[in-house]
Formats: sequence, C-alpha cells, structure tokens
Amino acid sequence: MRTRNSNFPNNSNVTIPRRRNRGRAPNVVEPELRTIVEVAPMAERTMEELLRAPTEGYGEAIVLPEINADHFEIKTNLLQLVQANPFHGYERENPHAHINSFKRITSTLRFRDVPNDVIKLMMFPYSLEGAARLWYEKEPPNSILTWEDLVTKFVNQFFPPSKTTHLKNEISRFTQKFKETFSEAWERFKEMLRACPHHGFTELTQVDTFYNGLNENDQDSLNAAAGGNLLSKTTREALNIIENKSKVRYSRNKSNVSRMNTTL
Repeated sequence: MRTRNSNFPNNSNVTIPRRRNRGRAPNVVEPELRTIVEVAPMAERTMEELLRAPTEGYGEAIVLPEINADHFEIKTNLLQLVQANPFHGYERENPHAHINSFKRITSTLRFRDVPNDVIKLMMFPYSLEGAARLWYEKEPPNSILTWEDLVTKFVNQFFPPSKTTHLKNEISRFTQKFKETFSEAWERFKEMLRACPHHGFTELTQVDTFYNGLNENDQDSLNAAAGGNLLSKTTREALNIIENKSKVRYSRNKSNVSRMNTTL
C-alpha cells in the first residue's frame, strides 16, 4: 500500500509546503457593539424606571383589517344595544344563542365600504362581561384574525366537548315526566335540541327518541293522529303531525281556561 509520503525517500529532509487558501478572507472577530449600545441607555435610567412594569405586549387579541371608508365610527347607541344582553360565561348560558343574538343585531348595520364581519369583530368584545370578558382579555395578542376564528375560540371555551356529550346523552334519554302533557313534553324536547344545536341527530332519530319517551296514552294518541301508525308516515310527515297535535292540545287548553273565566 502506498502512502501519501511514499514518493519521497526514507529519512529524507524534504519539507512539504503547507497550502495557502488565498481565496478566503481571514476570520476576523468583530466586537459585539450591539450589547454596548443596548446597555448604555439602561445605565442612564433610574432604578424606579427599570423596575416599572413594561407597557409592551398588551395588544388586542382581535386583529382588525384596514377600513377604507371615510369617517367610519360605531355610534354609542349601537354599543349600548349590544351591551344590553351581555354574555357572562355562566354555566346556564349558551354561547351559540349569544352568537345568534349578536348576529341578528349586527346584521341590521350597514356601512358603506365596511364588511359586516369587520363590524362584528369590532363590537363583539363589548358584548362580554365577567368571566367571558376575562377570557377575551387573556387571549394572546393578534391571535384572532377573522370572525370565524373568534366564533371557534368563543364556542370551544364556553361549550367544551364534555358539555356536548352531556347534552346529547340527555336528549337520548328523553322521557316524558309524570303529569307532563304532550305539548309540554314536545316543547321540552325541542328546547333540549336547541340547547345543543350541533347534536347531530337526524330527524328520524329525533322522532324515534321522542316517541319512545312518551307514555303509552300519548303514544296511542299520536298513532291515532297519524291514522293508525306513526311509522307509516315519512319523517317530515311525522314531525308535522307531532307539531300540529301539540298546537291543537294547547289551543284546547286555552279555550277551556277562557270558558271557566266567563262562567265565574
């Protein structure tokens, strides 16, 4: 095997010249002047100024896009309208209902060259109080870019998956209460569905759950209203029969009350 030095005779005094890299500039370490520039102003500040709480990093969570409209501003009466029905973050409150109510109010506002989503982003923080307001203020700055971002964060905070699971189980276990009329049972069942608008139950499952939760007398009465068997109807027809039966029962109750009042 030949080595790198095999071309030279043994015990020779030949010196191998070291190669020079003429194309590369020598490595020169520049002094860290940046730290000197930064430290100098701090040395001139008093301890009171240095210990004072910083004012940076307190930006709003919502990032508002640029508005090209001239002389645009939200009037005080509109803010008061939004603040009239605030969301506090209580357990009994439904964030979906608050979003729908807020959208109904803001949908009536029209400003030239101003998208409605921008108006909603500007006004939504004014609709929050208590724990809900604290939640918004703790959101990282510049973390909400669109109306969809805001709705997603808001609903996930105050309507967590555990609450969805609980309400869906309540719907599945629906049972007519003792001495509860057909109309009252139907209204309570619909209220349970409204409390969890993303329940995912099909209309067929809703009809089946409600029917199986009724007592035998109301089941028979519902079958009679369907002409013998509710299962012989389509899902849409069954829902109309249930709705009409609840209204007829309610109107009869009202007429009976009015008759009693006239006889007294």
